[in-house]
Amino acid sequence: MTTDHGRPESIETASRDELSALQLERLKATLQRAYHNVPHYRKAFDEAGVRPDDVGDLSDLARFPFLTKQDLRDAYPFGLFAVPREQVVRIHASSGTTGKPTVVGYTANDIDTWSNLVARSIRAAGGKPGDIVHIAYGYGLFTGGLGAHYGAARLGCTVVPMSGGQTEKQVQLIRDFQPRVIMVTPSYMLNLVDEFHRQGMDPRESSLQIGIFGAEPWTNAMRHEIEAACGIDAVDIYGLSEVMGPGVASECVETKDGPVIWEDHFYPEIIDPVTGAVLPDGEEGELVFTSLSKEAFPVIRYRTRDLTRLLPPTARSMRRIQKITGRSDDMLIIRGVNVFPSQIEELICKQAELSPHYVIEVSRQDKMDRIKVLVEPRGGLPLSDDAAATSAGQLKHNIKSYIGTSADIEIAACGSIERSVGKARRVIDKRRIA
Repeated sequence: MTTDHGRPESIETASRDELSALQLERLKATLQRAYHNVPHYRKAFDEAGVRPDDVGDLSDLARFPFLTKQDLRDAYPFGLFAVPREQVVRIHASSGTTGKPTVVGYTANDIDTWSNLVARSIRAAGGKPGDIVHIAYGYGLFTGGLGAHYGAARLGCTVVPMSGGQTEKQVQLIRDFQPRVIMVTPSYMLNLVDEFHRQGMDPRESSLQIGIFGAEPWTNAMRHEIEAACGIDAVDIYGLSEVMGPGVASECVETKDGPVIWEDHFYPEIIDPVTGAVLPDGEEGELVFTSLSKEAFPVIRYRTRDLTRLLPPTARSMRRIQKITGRSDDMLIIRGVNVFPSQIEELICKQAELSPHYVIEVSRQDKMDRIKVLVEPRGGLPLSDDAAATSAGQLKHNIKSYIGTSADIEIAACGSIERSVGKARRVIDKRRIA
């Protein structure tokens, strides 16, 4: 990290020509490394009739096959490593709740790059050397905690490695240690807000000034909710373990207009999720990433399933992604209507009497899919029967008007909806329960 007092690195403000030249150089090296060291890539490239030497321009990447999560599971545990296992100094893995976990590896250089990029992300969010950073992402095989930790340390911050859970103690340490920055999932930040209030404290009077939130989709409505409740700047950090972990992209505090992709290390594409065709910048589709500098675990055209669009540069010379609020595999199809949890979240946040604590239940009645939204009142105080009926009716009307499907609404008892200590579970699909 070669910055001075928090100023951007020179590559963050490089010209598009300079950046493209670096991307092409790194892409060619990555394709060679993958083809010659990973049997999966050699077989996939050969079957597609492409070789690394075929790339003369960045657009040629579109000729290469995609990498999917199933490919990662089929290669479990170490089949996609491009270096001998002895050169892998760190292994992370997904939870594997729907099959074999996806396993990723890092060389010492990969850890160094990751640390630099998370440091860059914290700096873009307004963090600076010497800040105390409270990390409430989970540690362990999940990339969030250790990724944030190494990045904060690289920037020169004082790290509080709290991890998730122990909500009462989290608030105590924030009160006593006086951190300026917190890194946590947005849903768990809401739990911390509740705990501040339970302890008789106003989170707006805490030392926190910056919240760096990631690991789950969250809307701009949720951003405004958190900023109003805490008096902080809430910025979005994006990443996924298959591509690196947190720090693939991150918002700049001066604009807060979508995460900036660190394009010197990751080449983005937007594709039509059905046909796989590459879409032009500005059109919405599925985000695909190719790593440009990873040694142990290069990914070539990895399908993230995240839905977004590529946006032009603003605060940095690199492109942005529109804030991701949904994934293609999170989408619910209710009586022919596509429904994303984030759409419902946005409507809930617009009703002042409702809290952002909610869950969506999906069931099947008489061969028809139905959804029920359970949401708590704001402020921990129950609504009167009349007020609850009015609020539920308004939300039901808005969901029908703006999303196009009918939903049953239940104003749940305060505190009755399960609180998350990591990634929030927003959907309970009872159709899958035998």
